[in-house]
Amino acid sequence: MWAVARLHYLDAGDLGADDQQLLTNPANLFRALAHSPGALRAILRFADWNWNRSRLDPRLRELASIQVGYSTRTLYEYAHHLEHGRAAGLSDADLSAVAVESAGGEGDVSVLERLVLRAAREVTLDLRLGDGTFRALHDHLSDELVVDLVVTIAFYNAIVRIIGALGIDLEPGEYELLERFPLPEGGKPH
Repeated sequence: MWAVARLHYLDAGDLGADDQQLLTNPANLFRALAHSPGALRAILRFADWNWNRSRLDPRLRELASIQVGYSTRTLYEYAHHLEHGRAAGLSDADLSAVAVESAGGEGDVSVLERLVLRAAREVTLDLRLGDGTFRALHDHLSDELVVDLVVTIAFYNAIVRIIGALGIDLEPGEYELLERFPLPEGGKPH
């Protein structure tokens, strides 16, 4: 089941000349946010830091974002980050670990990757990072990287809430990874 967008998606030509560059990426999320160019600019600045300036390993970033999408059953977030995760070097075992770890098992990932998945679940579902998880993460990551991870998880939690509130549709196209790594039954249609 797919979402029904609550706002129509804008194209670059729908925006003023100073804002058209905001839609170089035609993702539906950005096309909906373009109704508020200032908000879209803020999201894009943060996304740029997250993708290009944070020192957090991109594989860990993608595991965290996939876990947020999985935990919230947000198809749009989950599907996009399965693709991004693949581009960041995540294997089938890494992607499968999200479901296995979410069900209380041990996926075929490193201790640090398991901790990142746990941290993303805790912050997403409990709205806090447990003391034990924090200490264990801090054994593996510097202060800077712990902060970067927590901020990354919080950012993707904000994004899934935007997706849900605005009913952002998954773009048409091949999402073959969803067939191999589906959301559990009862997933939200956005």
